[in-house]
Amino acid sequence: MNKDDFYYLGKILKTHGNRGQVMVHLDVDDPETYNRLESVYLDLHGERIPFFILSIELKHNRKAVVKFQDFDTLEDAESLQGLEMYLPVANLPALRGNQFYFHEIIGFHAVDQHHGDIGVIEDILELPHQSLFQVRCGEKEILIPVVDDIIQKVDRKKKLVLINAPPGLIEIYL
Repeated sequence: MNKDDFYYLGKILKTHGNRGQVMVHLDVDDPETYNRLESVYLDLHGERIPFFILSIELKHNRKAVVKFQDFDTLEDAESLQGLEMYLPVANLPALRGNQFYFHEIIGFHAVDQHHGDIGVIEDILELPHQSLFQVRCGEKEILIPVVDDIIQKVDRKKKLVLINAPPGLIEIYL
């Protein structure tokens, strides 16, 4: 598996107690979905290595206490601090309708209700208050907010995201 086969799950923040447990931040919308994980992949020296989980205890604010197999001391847990956690993309549940994972629509065409095909979604910029589609239109870049009011339809078969951009938004870039 290469790095594109994984998605970012979160990060190990610090040790928790003295029995090898760690506090992690889960960078997900619904942490409850991950309360029965059996393993995660940790990024060690650029490689994704599987680590098996003995227990997960969800806390507030997307945090959890995790106990990994074979990590039984404070010193063991300290060696994990700061590592990023990943899961295989293949494990993601399929979404339907207008719901989508950011990684799955890279390469889709953005088609506006008034301007037609405005270009290919090259990336999604995840900013603190709002995410943006980064659309390539020839030599120009168009940034479109990722909000339900703008996204009209996601057509996975045709690889299209149909949008209704607010008046003037696209003209700013063209």
